[in-house]
Order: sequence, then structure tokens, then C-alpha cells
Amino acid sequence: MNPAVEARTGALGASAGAPTPRRRKLIEVALPLEVINKESAREKSIRHGHPSTLHLWWARRPLAAARAILFAQLVDDPSSRPDLFPSEEDQRLERKRLFHLMEEMVPWEATRDERIMRQVREEIAKSSDGPLPPILDPFAGGGTIPLEAHRLGLEAHASDLNPVPVVINKALIEIPPRWAGRKPVSPSAEIRNDWPAASGLAEDVRQYGQWMRDEAFARIGNQYPKAMLDDDTEASVIAWLWARTVRCPSPACGAEMPLVRSFWLSKKKSRPKYVVPVVEERRVTYKVGGPDGQPRTGTVNGNGAECLVCGDIAPLKYVRSEGAAGRMREQMMAVVAEGKRRRAYLAPNRQHVSAAEVERPTRVPQTELPEKALSFRVQAYGMRRHADLFTNRQLLALTTFSDLVGVARTKVERDAVLEGMRQPEAAEYATAVATYLGFAVSRMADYSSTIATWSSNPQNELVRSTFSRQALPMTWDFAESNVFGPSSGTLDIMISALAKALDILPAERSSGHATQADATYRSYNGYVVSTDPPYYDNIGYADLSDFFYVWLRRSLGDIYPDVMTTILTPKEPELIASPYRHAGSREKAEHHFERGFVETFTRIREGHHPDYPLAVFYAFKQSETDAVDGTASTGWETMLNGLMEAGLSVTATWPVRTERAGRSIEIGTNALASSIVLACRPRPSTAAITDRRGFLGALRRELPSALQDLQQGNVAPVDMAQSAIGPGIAIFSRYAKVTESDGTPMRVRRALALINDVLAEVLSAQEGEFDMETRWCIKWFEQYEWGKGKFGDAETLSKAYNTSMRGLEDTGVTASGDSSVWLVKPADLRESYVPGTAARISVWEAATHLSRVLDGTGKLSGVDAAGELLAGIRRHGGLDEDSIKDLAYLLYSVCERNNWSESGQRFNNLVGSWQDLQSAAYTAEKRARSNAPTPAQLSWDLVTNENADA
Repeated sequence: MNPAVEARTGALGASAGAPTPRRRKLIEVALPLEVINKESAREKSIRHGHPSTLHLWWARRPLAAARAILFAQLVDDPSSRPDLFPSEEDQRLERKRLFHLMEEMVPWEATRDERIMRQVREEIAKSSDGPLPPILDPFAGGGTIPLEAHRLGLEAHASDLNPVPVVINKALIEIPPRWAGRKPVSPSAEIRNDWPAASGLAEDVRQYGQWMRDEAFARIGNQYPKAMLDDDTEASVIAWLWARTVRCPSPACGAEMPLVRSFWLSKKKSRPKYVVPVVEERRVTYKVGGPDGQPRTGTVNGNGAECLVCGDIAPLKYVRSEGAAGRMREQMMAVVAEGKRRRAYLAPNRQHVSAAEVERPTRVPQTELPEKALSFRVQAYGMRRHADLFTNRQLLALTTFSDLVGVARTKVERDAVLEGMRQPEAAEYATAVATYLGFAVSRMADYSSTIATWSSNPQNELVRSTFSRQALPMTWDFAESNVFGPSSGTLDIMISALAKALDILPAERSSGHATQADATYRSYNGYVVSTDPPYYDNIGYADLSDFFYVWLRRSLGDIYPDVMTTILTPKEPELIASPYRHAGSREKAEHHFERGFVETFTRIREGHHPDYPLAVFYAFKQSETDAVDGTASTGWETMLNGLMEAGLSVTATWPVRTERAGRSIEIGTNALASSIVLACRPRPSTAAITDRRGFLGALRRELPSALQDLQQGNVAPVDMAQSAIGPGIAIFSRYAKVTESDGTPMRVRRALALINDVLAEVLSAQEGEFDMETRWCIKWFEQYEWGKGKFGDAETLSKAYNTSMRGLEDTGVTASGDSSVWLVKPADLRESYVPGTAARISVWEAATHLSRVLDGTGKLSGVDAAGELLAGIRRHGGLDEDSIKDLAYLLYSVCERNNWSESGQRFNNLVGSWQDLQSAAYTAEKRARSNAPTPAQLSWDLVTNENADA
């Protein structure tokens, strides 16, 4: 592995006359981004035992990223210890050792490897001159950062204004250590001698969860009948599928109109199934069709709803008015049952329809939904209260289970006393078990609302949760889970997921503390802060979390009376820019966010531990265009401005890939590639003032070497603009003020635009270092991509670069015909290419052939084959292989400007795979020295011979 992404941001953070800086930490100098990004992306596919399965929270950061950032935030960079590492080579080797340890610690499997975790804790302790500092996340959310601080042996503190994440964090870092190593108290628990960590508590959650399930079934199981299959055998129901309906507005019709997005039940190629609506006497009934044929299209779209009886189209405005008037109804369309090794789809019958016809229970959540909220759509259709999001049968199940949480708590306390616990301790333990049981009911609600839908995808025929995204959208047809059934949405599955996560939570190290607090006003004295603050106006956490809070408060309100004091979660102090909370004023909403952000980070700066940098995650991509200053994001700009106004200087920024698993991204979209992690220090009181010219001069002097280090560290081209913000904004924020030519303070947005301009200058300047053939290809590519241009223009350009069209065509990188010239696409380059046969290799030739092999689908493709090719390029000599990567960066920037997504993807992939290519080339060279032919080498000969024969 190329060991360093060595952005010189630490040095950039110092200004003339400033006091001697404290020891720089690893996060301020270098990070092994590749492995952090790889494991962060991989973690998205891990579910069993993952702490996120305790309870849903939105926009969680991956554990791998949080663990790596905390480590780098606390551990000294070798350059800050010249007493131990006097030379640059000593520092490089030590940094490589630290990176190797980080590579070992970030995989998910490492969280249970005590050998690795012990080494990590020891390394953190070596960089501390005294007791290890307490870690605080004042916007704790789903608890990723506090949990990882706890795992690293640090005193972890989590706080949040919202009671839902407060209780989630208690379940992650407070409760497990309290009961570590204790055996379960349930009489039906598994009998064994060793109960490590919180596994005894997890076992009790399983046992009392099963008791709750059995007790609930005894009370309401008759409302969940089994289904009769075609072979007259009974089967458990997985879900009932429903269509909302309104009455047709046509006076001549008046039929109930089913509102259906899609009639598909299963899209498996071997046995597709779908709902067939049947019109009988001005009434719609349903049967199941398939495997032959296709379902009809849905009845509702953005234009309106179609009446299946008369064919008229009712506008959506009418549908909304019927919903608002309380006249929207539901019809059962199908029953999904557990068949023999497959789903069974059945038409509804009277038994199943009657079972769903239950009275609305008393004491259901009558709390009001917000009149307006980010990504809420249901209010316009008459869903004004939280109870309106559920069918009566769903409300019956959820109230029954939430009532049983209290009954189970009493049962746990009694059993604990019988096992020898004293009464106060038994009561405390019962509270702990009840907390997780309450989570199970809350999580079940996510699959037990009328916003949940049925997935007909071949890979997962199941109920999709309410919050498949961060919104509460309107759904037309919906799926009602069987809470006692065998698939998604059952209490059994929720309890199992909770217990698996609890089994392996860190519980035998330092203690954790979770409290409810407003980040703007709480104390920060002596803490090291690592945090993931709200994202401007992206997510309305408080409004969304009320969906869960109304059930958690019903189950756990008397357990956490100090946390759950309000009927709904606190709204007004929430640090987001939501105009609907400020009488529709965007200006007031922005002011609320900006002032709150500045006040919060001012308090953090004043109390923060002086020996360590502050770390801030921020998931924002530059996506809003300013006509004057270029591209910038309002939220991103506001966050940077807030940090600087709070007296902080940004000493590093790192793009940590936390939002997607693929290695390529479509150019021209606003899809977020990364979370940006910022390291910040207090700006010295002696910080200087400069003007625009001074700022630009500093950028041009210092940014090229920093960008070169980023390129050497294989930062992906798609992330380069964000990475460049680090050294660039470090220069900007080290000054007390940067003034424009008219004396006004420079805006952050303008500074970001200038940083991007200098980045473009640096990348363009690299063009002068390439050979003439490559420079010709770059100019032609900028004009035509892979399209055709006039031969005369190509000839004229070749004279300017002292090359020839014949020579370019002989290398195979260009082609001509009909008085036109074009660059040959990498995929169309000849497979028989062997570097050793050419007198000279251009950088363009090497880069495009490597791209061909790397992304190809032929006999010679993939990383190993591309490594063989790179080894051949090395053997040929005369080419600096780093120039290949430099060219890929430059071409990516050209593609991004022109929105050439497919080409840009290729060049991004080439950089992203660079370390793998170098490793594969090294392996190929070793094999060559041993004279052992590899499969790839044999394939080279085969393809070359085939082409020769042809």
C-alpha cells in the first residue's frame, strides 16, 4: 500500500507570530483513506449483530469511519515527535506502522478481536501525557461516535436534545457495561457457565421477548388467522396487501376506486404473480394472476387516479380532498403466506377481511403530525395524527405489545430477586431489559404502518419498512405485516436482531454516559469533541423521530421520566434550517441555524481539551450554483463559516466515503460521494489579516504540493475537489480576516470558488509535464471526447505539439477515415498490445490501455491482468508511472466539466484501483523473475497469437 495521503495541512494551519502549536495529530497530517473508505462501504452490507439494528436512526456514520477518525484524532503524527523520529524517513516508516494498525482496526471483524483492540488502546495511551481524555458527541444521534469511543477504551459521553437518540445511546454505552459478565435471570434461559460482556442481558431480552410474544398471541392471536393453501394445508400469513380507495366522483358511477401504484406481487422469472382486479356489478374484487401474462398498470400516478369501473380519471386534488374529509377507505387485495420454500399468493376471503375489522383501541397516540415538515406528504390526505398512520389492527398489536413491556418489566424484577439480586438492583436490571423490549416494539412499528409497502423484487419478496428513506411519503397500496408471522415486521425478528447486537456490544471497558442536553448551551470543559452535526435543512430528525417516540414513551415513559417529559420531541431548539418552523421565512430559518451553529461551536472552542483537535463530520456535496462565485452548497458554506466565526481554524479536511459501496460515481449528479471530516483547532488570537491578493498568493504557493500529496495518496478524482478544500480552507481560516479589493470581508463561498480555481490551475499545469503525444491527445479529447474532428484541424494541432498524425495512428490511440480523426476509446484498443514492442510509450497510451484491461470483459481483464500490463510498462522504461495517475486526474476533471459520465467513470476507476494495480504489478514482476508463466501471461500469448492468425 502507498502509505500516505500526506496533506500538509498542519503546517498550513500556523501563521506568523502564532504561538508554538501543540503536537499535531495524525488526522491533521495523514489518513489511510483507501482502507477507511473500503471498510466503511463494506459495512453497509453488514446487518447481523450490527449496533444499528438496535433501533433505526437516520444518516448514521459507519463505525469504521468513526473508529478511524477517533484514533487519528488522538494519536500523534510522527512529524510532531522529532525527539523520537528525527528524520523524514523515520517519520514515514512510523506513519506506515500506524497506518498498518489502522488497516487492522477498521474492518468489522476487528471489533471482536481483542488483540487488535488492545494494540489500538495502547497506541492511543502512548500519545497522551496524562489520563486519556473523555470523548463527547453533543449531536449523538444513533450513537456511532460514542460507541466507538467506548470500544477504544475511552470515557464516552453522548448528548442530544432529542429523547429518542438519548435512550438509544443509553442502550449502546450505558446499560451494557453495567451488566457485563452477569448471568441471565430468566428461568428458561440457556444454562452455561460463561456469560461474557452483555450476553447474559441479551439472553434475558430473548427470553422475556418470547414471553411477550406468547402472551400477546394469547390476547389477540385470533385477529391473525392462518391461510389455507391450494393443497388444503394451513400456512402462516406473512402480510395482507391493501389498496386505499376513494369514491369515484362521476355521478353516474360512484364506485369505490382502488388507488394502486403497482399490481405486481412477485417478479420472479420462474413464477411471476400479480393482482388481477375484477369488476363485478360496479364493484372491484381481486384474484391472483400468473405465471402467464402481465398485470395491468397501476391506477394512480402524478396526473390522477383511474376508476376501474367507469374509466374516468379523478384528479389528485379530488383524491386529497376525499382523504382530508375522512372518506378514504381500504380494500384487501391479496394475502401473502409462507408456502413450501416459496411465497404463496392468495385472493382475499371473508375470514381474513373480518379478522382485520377490529375496533380502534383506546389510548392510541392522538398526537398531531406537524402541519408541514421536511419530506412529509401524508397530511394532505387526511392523516393528521400519528394514530392515522396505522390500521386498527396495527394499533391493537402495538398497544398490546407496548403494554406488555411494563408487565415483562415486573416479571424480570421478580425473577431477578429470586435469583439473589437485592430489590434496588433487581429493579434496575428490569429497567434495562425493558428498555430493549421497548425498542423491539418501536422497531416493529416501522414495519406495521400503512406507509409500509410490499417489495415484489425477485431477491426479497417482503414488507418494506416505513422509513426506507428519510421521509414520510404517501403510499397508495400498502402491506400489513403479520406481527406473529415468519417474515419481516415480526416481534421475533426484532428481538433476535436486538439480542445479536447486544451480545457483541463492547461492555467490559470504560463506562459510558448518555444525557439529554441542548448542544448550544451544555458544557464542553475538558472534553475532546468528535461529532456529526445536523445538515442544515436535509433531515428533520425531530419530526421523523416522533413516529417512534410516541410508542417508546408509551412503553418506557415511566422508566425515563426525566428524558421523556414532553408529549412529542422538542422542536423549536432543533438545529436545522426549517422555514415552516419560522412562519415560512427562509431567512429566519437560516438565521436560526447559523446563530445556533456559531454559538455551539464557540462554546466547544472555549471548553475543548487544548491538546487535541476537534473533529466534525459533514455530509454535504457542493451542489448549488452561485452565478458570481461558482459552485457551492449553502449548508456546506454555512458550516464552514460558522466554524470560523466561532474562532476555529480548519487544519484538515478528509473525504471519507460513507455513502455508497461502488468505486465509481456518476458524474453530473449531486449524489453524495463522501462525508467530509474536518479537523479544527482554535485560531490564535494573534492571527494575521490579509487581502485577496495575499490569500491567492498563499494558495498558489502552498496548494500544489498539498495536492501532489493527495494524488500520491490515491484520493479518488471524484473526491479531489473536496479534498483540496482541506489545505485551501486551512489557509483561508488561519487568517483573522481576508478582505476583498473593496475592503469587505471575503465570503466563504468566494474562498471556496478561488480554491477550486487554483485546483484547476494546478491540474492544468501538470499537462506541461506530459510527452507531446499525450498533450495532443488531451487537447483533442477536451474538444471531441471520443467523437470525430476534421483531419486538417488534427494535423494543425500536431504541428503545434511537434508530433505527427502518422505516429499517433501507428500507436493505435487514434484512427482516421473520411477526412476525420478520432481518439480510440479504451474499450476499442487492440487486445494484442504489448508494451515491449513499441519504441516509446506515451502516457496517454499507457493510461488508456490500463483502463481497457482494468474495466474490460475479455480474456485479459481485471486487476491482475492490468497489473501484468503495468509490469510490462515498467520493464519498457522511460515512463514515470505516476504520470499515468496524474493524467487520469486531469481527464476526470475534463469529463466532470463536460458531464461525460462514462469516460469520467473510467478515469476515476483507474486512480481508485492504482494501489491494487501496483501490488499486482509487483506480484507479476516476482513471478517473471522466477520464470513461472502466469495465467495472465499465457493469455497474453494466446490473444497475441489469435490476432496474428487473424
